[in-house]
Amino acid sequence: MHVVVLGAGIVGITTAYQLLKDGHTVTVIERESASALFSSYANAGLVAPGHAYAWGSPAAPKMMWRSLISGDQAIKFKPKLSLRQWRWSLAFLRQCTAERAAANTCLKARLCRYSQGMLNEVAAETGIEYDGLSGGLLYFYRNADKLEAASTKADTLRSQGLEVRNLTRDEVIATDPGLETARNAIAGGLFAPTDTSGDAYLFARGLAQVCSDMGADIRYNTEITGLTRKLGAVQAVETTSGPIPADAFVLCLGIYSPHLAEKMGLKLAIYPVKGYSITVSAKDLDQAPILGGVDEENLLAYCPMGDRIRLTATAEISGYSNAHKPSDFKVMLKRARELLGDKLGASGIEYWAGLRPMTPTGLPIVDRSPIDNLFINTGHGHMGWTMSNGCARMTADMIGQRSLSHSNEGMRYEA
Repeated sequence: MHVVVLGAGIVGITTAYQLLKDGHTVTVIERESASALFSSYANAGLVAPGHAYAWGSPAAPKMMWRSLISGDQAIKFKPKLSLRQWRWSLAFLRQCTAERAAANTCLKARLCRYSQGMLNEVAAETGIEYDGLSGGLLYFYRNADKLEAASTKADTLRSQGLEVRNLTRDEVIATDPGLETARNAIAGGLFAPTDTSGDAYLFARGLAQVCSDMGADIRYNTEITGLTRKLGAVQAVETTSGPIPADAFVLCLGIYSPHLAEKMGLKLAIYPVKGYSITVSAKDLDQAPILGGVDEENLLAYCPMGDRIRLTATAEISGYSNAHKPSDFKVMLKRARELLGDKLGASGIEYWAGLRPMTPTGLPIVDRSPIDNLFINTGHGHMGWTMSNGCARMTADMIGQRSLSHSNEGMRYEA
């Protein structure tokens, strides 16, 4: 079967790989000049089932409200004259009950565990070098009461088979001596020993080459303009280079998935949530962290990547612009230097902002669409790197008409 994958981000390229493994002929269409240059280029890098909490929680509406007057909130809401933004935001707020947060977290945790296993399998099969790091991730707190509440909250993850350990301050530092500079700020933490990390961009770039070697036709610098439908099925994808007919099509366009879907009469509840990252040299620090983790009270993530350190923060519901300026990173840099020392970024800082394709539940949409030969694998939000390989395998199962290797409960298309 000839399958066209729409998009070559981390989700699209992992989908292409699984389809090639199954013996399909695969064409990938990507508007950028290489794979994973948009949402995944400089993301957090954490492969984190131990952090698979739904963002839609009872605390989220308060942060969104406070963000209107204070710029230091982990979740920021910047209102736009956009019906799409307000519809998504209201749907997100409906997920912010304790009951919905727990249910969505359980589904996310199971998906992340499965997907991490698939990532490990693909890495072993291909030998791709992506600055992968095992040994666990640390999630630490500055306040003892919040740490206690977090440990109770982590029972939801533990109920799904994830190991999450409680650590004292001294145990956090012993686990990662690179946090010694933050000793006075840390009350204690949680440790997920099976969580890992790595550079999603390097992985995607390497996997794209593997796909090409396996026979995939990857067409970069090619913009998708529409889909041609005939007799209830998609006949071809229309591009700036002309139409490309195929037997099946997979929608992996991230934040732009709803725009193409609407041309086919489909509705996808996906909206961009902007995140900011900086990448600095690890050599600037006297002792750099050896494991990734999160300063939980500030939602500041950090991740060693070879001789680099990636830091990410903020969830900003503000539209489709990924523009940024150095002043946007002021609060993030201040908090990062409080933890890792004033030398952080001394030799230079690479600034970046990306747009996460979020659904209100935080779960992706992985399903067959109402159009027979159009499949959906999109909306992975802030955990696209963690979820990508598993969702790719599930999509290939659907196209091959096999039983799903993992349930898509909570990820089905709903009009």
